Amino acid sequence: MTYPRRRGLLKLAGAMLLLVGSAVNAADFPSKPIRLIAPFAAGGSTDLLARIIAPEMARRLGQNVIVENKLGAGGSIGLGEVAKADPDGHVLGVASPGPMVVNVTLMDNFPYDPVNDLAAVALIADLPIVLVANPGVAANDMASLIALDKANPGKLFFASPGTGTTMHLSGELLNVMAGTKLQHVPYKGGSLATTDILSGNVQLGFLDFPSAGPFIASGKMKALAVGNKRRALSAPNLPTIAESGVPGYETSGWFGIVAPGKTPPEVVRRINAVLGEVMAMPDVRSRLNQIGVEPTMTSPAEFSQFIKSEIPKWARVIQVSGSKTKR
Repeated sequence: MTYPRRRGLLKLAGAMLLLVGSAVNAADFPSKPIRLIAPFAAGGSTDLLARIIAPEMARRLGQNVIVENKLGAGGSIGLGEVAKADPDGHVLGVASPGPMVVNVTLMDNFPYDPVNDLAAVALIADLPIVLVANPGVAANDMASLIALDKANPGKLFFASPGTGTTMHLSGELLNVMAGTKLQHVPYKGGSLATTDILSGNVQLGFLDFPSAGPFIASGKMKALAVGNKRRALSAPNLPTIAESGVPGYETSGWFGIVAPGKTPPEVVRRINAVLGEVMAMPDVRSRLNQIGVEPTMTSPAEFSQFIKSEIPKWARVIQVSGSKTKR
């Protein structure tokens, strides 16, 4: 046997062993309890979502699914732990815009590559973001707001829960796409931003629907539009920013499930299938709706493509807004 032929056969044998090993791993999964890392504090939307789906995942997988809160660096510490875990499907993470598509540009020395170090399993939920105004603002929709800004450039201010948050960058994206000059006022959390919008200290704000909903319903805030691609289920009569004069505008909070980057595709597909069953459950959908989260479901490939498209989109917004920081 010639050397080139022997080398080719060895490569083929190695590839077959990898395939066999992958199949064995998939067949054995799960062989122990699964850690589901929620990279934000207990009681927030990320944590609540994780604790709603974990028991239902456990019932279908035959192993406990244990939610762990790993905080820090805008969610990047928790997902960084997922990226470094053994790629066998027993460590998963709840992904969201910050640690998946924003912080990679916003922060220097980012600890992982969201595309290669994490495997996209499924996009499972949306968190609608709404542009609100204090009732004293002389604008009731996007057209009148844009006109008001054009007549008073740099004199309208919008609040957000902090620099680099999805809500902050939603405002910067509007400036980029609509040519507005809205000025950002960052707060240390959504409750402080909400308080100043209510008092009129800041005219506008980008908030998630669970935070803003009660004040919109009571008339203490005006809802101008939602940032999502589609109208919010909780406010079907409220138009999107895209259909209100800013075509192509899209921003939202969202949640997905990720695994370590080299997790076998068979394991990823198994988890995706289980999540599909869980997210279709009426009780799960109802409980998520109660916290302002709208269930959805994608394939791993669709979620992966979504992540790849979101990174450059927000990189441009961060660059234009001058929001880049060191952490």
